[in-house]
Amino acid sequence: MELLMVVLIISVLAALVGPRIIGRSKEARIAAAQQQIQNFETALDLYYLDNDTYPTTEQGLAALLIEPGTDPLPVNWKGPYLKKNVPTDPWGGEYVYVSPGEFNPDGVDLLCYGPDGKEGGDDDVANYDIDEY
Repeated sequence: MELLMVVLIISVLAALVGPRIIGRSKEARIAAAQQQIQNFETALDLYYLDNDTYPTTEQGLAALLIEPGTDPLPVNWKGPYLKKNVPTDPWGGEYVYVSPGEFNPDGVDLLCYGPDGKEGGDDDVANYDIDEY
């Protein structure tokens, strides 16, 4: 009987706490994606300070790790600008990098598509306000 009561109490607690923990997981992944995009922006700003331009879309975020060999060649590359390889987003997808940016014409656009892996929707995370566009 005592064991049955313990199982019942644990079940009730799991039913109450479980949804809250699962909801926090989504928030944590969004926060991680936002932080990673900010880290990319910082590294890209350092690249810009050294080379007077951002890497092109074709050169991509890889230009923060390995000196680009395609035009426009960096004039003063002092990388690597990231400590590790370019990470995937918290959902396992690739970050989207566009330079010059469509939404940041004087800078770059950085975006991840969120858990659905598709562009659009309220789950995308970007360095610009998605709701305005």
